[in-house]
Amino acid sequence: MTGINQDVKAAEMPIEERLRLLYDLQKVYSEKDKLKILRGELPLEVQDLEDEIAGLKTRVNNFHDDIKNLETAISNRKAAIQESKALIAKYTDQQNNVRNNREFDSLSKEIEFQNLEIELSEKRIKEHTAELTQKTEAIESSKALLIEREADLDNKQRELEEITEETKIETERLNEKAEKIEANIEERLLTAFRRIRKNARNGLAVVTVERDSCGGCFNKIPPQRQLDIATRKKVIVCEYCGRILVDKDIDQPLVE
Repeated sequence: MTGINQDVKAAEMPIEERLRLLYDLQKVYSEKDKLKILRGELPLEVQDLEDEIAGLKTRVNNFHDDIKNLETAISNRKAAIQESKALIAKYTDQQNNVRNNREFDSLSKEIEFQNLEIELSEKRIKEHTAELTQKTEAIESSKALLIEREADLDNKQRELEEITEETKIETERLNEKAEKIEANIEERLLTAFRRIRKNARNGLAVVTVERDSCGGCFNKIPPQRQLDIATRKKVIVCEYCGRILVDKDIDQPLVE
């Protein structure tokens, strides 16, 4: 019920006071934006480094898996060579006891086949060994890059923590100030303010009229519209950028 009562109270507030609250809220958020600018691109840089480091670790792990598979393949090929050599010795020995040329030719073909198998296995071993060397070198280069990126991340995180700590008290003060102002603004108007601010490139949802122009998009405002803005009797938005417009003396009470 408290929230409902506050919203009803805010809705009954004079337009001039609502505009002044919105303008005050905008000033608070602009100060918060300045604090964010102090951090610059650091949060994004930290996130990018964290993503790159995670990718490098995954890459190194994949290389280790590849190396294990290659070592297994080499071991299997070496075993196949020994098996082929044993068969060749067996078939050669059997050739000494054949009864006819047909059996001799058959054993010769088996010996020839096993020699081809040995050649193929030796070729595959050579290919796997070359690939193994490449993977090992890739692991070393990836590990070196990983160490470099982790050092970069450590420096960036430390820098970001220092800036965050420096601005912590001011950020908390501004957050409290914004909450107090928002508590007095009706939800419908506050939602509109947040939407406009979100869509505005510079975060300005409420701007003053400066030199007959919108303080946000700098388009000219007709004299009659400027007069309506100066009377503070209704919420007026820029027809070009959609920002809420207030007169440059909004901080001061109207002179009747």
